[in-house]
Amino acid sequence: MGNYWLSTAPLAAFLVGHVFLAVLVSCHAVLHKEDVRSAFGWIGLAWLSPVVGPALYWAFGINRVNRRATRLRRRRTRPGSKAYPRAVKADPARLPEPLAAIARVSEIASETPLTEGNSIEMLHGGDEAYPAMIEAIRGAEVSIALVSYIFRGDRVGKAFISALAAAKTRGVEVRVLLDGFGCGYLYSSTARRLAAAGVPVRRFLHYWMPWRMPFLNMRNHKKLLIVDGRHGFTGGLNIGVENLRAFRPPQLVRDLHFRLSGPVVRQMMVSFAEDWSFTTGERLEGETWWPAIEATGTLLARGISSGPDEDAGTLDAVFAAAVGAARQRLRIVTPYFLPGPALTMALVLAALRGVEVDVILPERSDSILLDWAMRAHIAFLKAPGLKIHLLPGPFDHSKVVTVDGIWSLIGSANWDVRSTRLNFEFVVECYDQALAGELDRLLEEKRAAARLVSQADMRNQPMALRLRNAAARLLLPYL
Repeated sequence: MGNYWLSTAPLAAFLVGHVFLAVLVSCHAVLHKEDVRSAFGWIGLAWLSPVVGPALYWAFGINRVNRRATRLRRRRTRPGSKAYPRAVKADPARLPEPLAAIARVSEIASETPLTEGNSIEMLHGGDEAYPAMIEAIRGAEVSIALVSYIFRGDRVGKAFISALAAAKTRGVEVRVLLDGFGCGYLYSSTARRLAAAGVPVRRFLHYWMPWRMPFLNMRNHKKLLIVDGRHGFTGGLNIGVENLRAFRPPQLVRDLHFRLSGPVVRQMMVSFAEDWSFTTGERLEGETWWPAIEATGTLLARGISSGPDEDAGTLDAVFAAAVGAARQRLRIVTPYFLPGPALTMALVLAALRGVEVDVILPERSDSILLDWAMRAHIAFLKAPGLKIHLLPGPFDHSKVVTVDGIWSLIGSANWDVRSTRLNFEFVVECYDQALAGELDRLLEEKRAAARLVSQADMRNQPMALRLRNAAARLLLPYL
């Protein structure tokens, strides 16, 4: 009998441990998972997959990001603060409905005011954006702040590194923040070269300890360059030779970037300062980073930061408000299209209301798994007036939304769950008929060059392809 208990003791200990871990996962999921299906999924995995299920939940199911920078944002964004002087704030009530509805939702969701007196210039790809950005860096007088999801060490990257190093040498305060995953998790030649040149550079959420690896799934996807606190660049453009048509890269990427000036640049600087403070503990203070900003145009704009540290889905709220406010035309161009259930339903309802909804996607993205998942997702968008267009290569990485030829959204965010729930993003919403018209003309050109996808196309696919695509779609929260 004694030998029997000794032989079964490991199994009993394993079962007790399994039950204990499964109960812990179940309690945590019930208390913290807003989506019931997600909670059930994690609970089932924990009970049916001993050790592996709880380990996966620990790695991917828990949002551990609680940034110290949140306090910095609240301090800088309160009405009348130094970051947002009253003189540059715009009153959303002045906007006609339904634009005023979008503005109200955006202000509540982002805790950021709408500003007036801004100007914006659209830049097509690296051929237009890179020379303008490098020229701004070379002309910097007091400060440069740059954050990029991808910053390659190729010919384009080296040109930026050289300009940043030269600025640091002549006395300009420079700070560079690179995403810990997108800029090369195991090795970043860019970080090494910048550090060797004396440029302060840090990597966002980059850890070697195994117990910190869950942060791999939370990435800083922002693309921000702020010069002297007054001039800003943002959009979808990373830093790499693939974005430069003049260099004839084997895999050309088309993209849009934007040069901004005016009070909205302060909101870009706030976003960078939050991330830098969180990563390094350094608070960027003084006129070097926060100069007085004068009006430079007539554009009403708001910079919106979002990330997994938010209690509510900021981007989900802004996207849904824009879709709900559309009365005539909604146009979306995005490289990755995997919206969550609520946003998918909002798009279907907009089409059922009679809104012309055009979603323009690349025929092939830079991820075959994402392409499969998007094909499966498209099959669920069944409504008259909701049209999906597939744009032939080269790969289009642009991210733009327009509503009724008046409202537009630009920035780093894609229409997928990763951008709305897992990534740290920055977008700018603009209330301006001229800008929306310019973007609409560009999107119309893309739509004319694209192939319209019908529900019959989806139904007529071979069963093997439909099963493959549907299986890829199951990874939607992490793609």
